[in-house]
Amino acid sequence: MNMEDHGRLPPSPPSADLGNQLRVARKAAGHSLATMAALTHFSKPYLGHVETGHRQPTPEVVDRYEQVLGVPIGVARDPVRTAHEWLCNSQPPAGRPPRTGRRLGTTQLCRLEARVIELRHRDDVVGSRELLPVVRAELDAVCRLADDAVYTDQHSIRLHTVIAELAQLVGWIASDAGYYRHAEQAYLTGAAAADTAGNRVLGGQLLSSLAYQITNIGNREDGLLIAKTAVAGAVDATPVARALLLERLAWAAARCHDPDTCRRALDAVDDAYDQRSPGISEPEWVYWLNRAEIDVMAARCHIQLGQPAAAEPLLTRALADYNPDHVREVGLYQTWLAEGYARTGNHDAARHTLDQIDTSAVDAGSVRLQRRIHAVNRLTTTGSH
Repeated sequence: MNMEDHGRLPPSPPSADLGNQLRVARKAAGHSLATMAALTHFSKPYLGHVETGHRQPTPEVVDRYEQVLGVPIGVARDPVRTAHEWLCNSQPPAGRPPRTGRRLGTTQLCRLEARVIELRHRDDVVGSRELLPVVRAELDAVCRLADDAVYTDQHSIRLHTVIAELAQLVGWIASDAGYYRHAEQAYLTGAAAADTAGNRVLGGQLLSSLAYQITNIGNREDGLLIAKTAVAGAVDATPVARALLLERLAWAAARCHDPDTCRRALDAVDDAYDQRSPGISEPEWVYWLNRAEIDVMAARCHIQLGQPAAAEPLLTRALADYNPDHVREVGLYQTWLAEGYARTGNHDAARHTLDQIDTSAVDAGSVRLQRRIHAVNRLTTTGSH
C-alpha cells in the first residue's frame, strides 16, 4: 500500500517510541551503533532492531544506555508537572476503600520502620551494586502489603511513610549506580506515597532528591524549578530538613549559573541549620547532615560558580574529620577538592588528590564516583570542562 495515498504513516509499533529515544540519545552523544554495542555489551544487530522498534527494549537495554550516555531515557511522567501538581495539592489524602486481607499490626509496622533506618545507614558503607536489589525488593514487598493488607487510617499514614522513605532510598542508590530512569520512577512513586501519608515535608524530600538528579544529568532549568517547588511546598519543614532542601536548591542554582539565587539559598541553609534544637524532633533521614556536609555543598557551589579558591579550605576541613568508612562520599569530596585545585591552576595537587582516592566504591557500583573521577582527570590533563 502506498502511504502517500492516505497522507499519513502507519502507526508505530509499541516499542518504536522508546527505541527512537534510545537512538536519538545515542546520536546526540556522538556514538555509532557499533560503538554503542561495544559499550553496552549487546550485539549491533540486536540494538539496531531495538532502536527501530522491531524488538522490545528491555529494562536492561535502557539501563545500559543510561549508564553509558549519562541521561535518563523513557520516563513516562513529566517531573515538572508532577512537582507543580504536588505544590498545588494541599488536600488531605482520601480514605481508602474497605478490603479484606491480613490485618497489619503495630509490631509489624515498627519492624518496617526500623528496617528503613537500617537500610538507610547501610548505604553509607555498602556499595550500590549490592544494596540496590535488597532495597528494591523491600520496597516491592511493602507496596504489596499496602495493596493487600487491612489497616487503620493511622497505620496507613505510617505504612505510606515507609513506602516513601524506601522509594527515596531506592532512587538515591539507583541514581548512584547510573540507573537514572529507575531512580526517577522511584522518586515520583515515593512522592505519591508521601502525599497519601499527608507528609508534605517528606514529599519535598522526594522531589528535592529528584531535582538533584535532574540538575546533574538532565535539564538543569527543570531541576532548579523542582528544587524551588520542593522548598516552597514543605512549609512545615524542621530546621535541618529545611536546610537539606535549601542545599539542593543552592546546587541547582549554581548548576544554572544563577549566583544570586545560589548565595541566597546558601545563606538560608546557614540560618535554618542554626535554628536546630534538641527540643525539635527532626526526621531520621537528615541524620547525616552536619556542618561539614554543609561546607562541602558550599564548596561545590563555589567551584561551579567559578570561585574555586574559596572551596579549598572548606573541603580540606571537611575531609580531615570525615569518617573513612564512608568510602564513596570521601572519594566524591576528594574529586571536588581536586577540581578546585585544577581550576586554580594547581594541576600537581589535583592529580595527587585524585591518586589518593579509594576506588573500591567504583568497583562496588558507584557510577557517580566513576564519572566524577573521569571528569576531573580529563580536566587535569586537557584543561577542558
